[in-house]
Amino acid sequence: MARTALVTGGSRGIGAAISKALKAEGYNVAATYAGNNEAAAQFTEETGIKTYKWNVGDYEDSKAGIAKVEEELGPIDVVVANAGITRDAPFHKMTPEQWQQVIDTNLTGVFNTVHPVWPGMRERGFGRIIVISSINGQKGQFAQVNYAATKAGDLGIIKSLAQEGAAKGITANAVCPGYIATEMVMAVPEKVRESIIAQIPAGRLGEPEEIARCVAFLASDDAQFINGSTISANGAQFFV
Repeated sequence: MARTALVTGGSRGIGAAISKALKAEGYNVAATYAGNNEAAAQFTEETGIKTYKWNVGDYEDSKAGIAKVEEELGPIDVVVANAGITRDAPFHKMTPEQWQQVIDTNLTGVFNTVHPVWPGMRERGFGRIIVISSINGQKGQFAQVNYAATKAGDLGIIKSLAQEGAAKGITANAVCPGYIATEMVMAVPEKVRESIIAQIPAGRLGEPEEIARCVAFLASDDAQFINGSTISANGAQFFV
């Protein structure tokens, strides 16, 4: 019987590549999205992957959405917590609202996504938790105190979950992408993009599919002894 994978923020960018990679590996995939109905409908039409709309920053909304996924696709075996937002500003100009919005989605959103499925994973003796963190959670970034704090916090979550879940057959790992050629990055001015690439020893942006392959491996049975780890996929831009 095919396993079920939930990918938050799974209909666009890196999330879309992850959803497609997991489907190609034989998973039943549910991809969540926050608000772009048109993009989600187009994604489902093109891929056949079901999309579900909810706010990962709201626990009850997440719990209800997860219940619907499990009713339609079966118990969730793999969680890829990918949903994330930015509200960038230098710290002296950052507002409490910009701070809280990013915390709610990028950090609390991981709790809200994993917590409802955790008991089922423990009972079944199998689970894969994969959090998409960021190079900026590892090294920090100007004007991203909020974002960097959440992505660093995500790494603390997986290290703790790994210790709690290991005896129950659950692994928890993170992938920290560097700069990836998503719509968001490709939309920045060319000079800015060139300055970013100049900092990457590989001399190029990463591709969403490269992150997706990391996730597919961590979700597989072959990765059962990898737990509490972080894969840095950044073209040698930063080492931990």
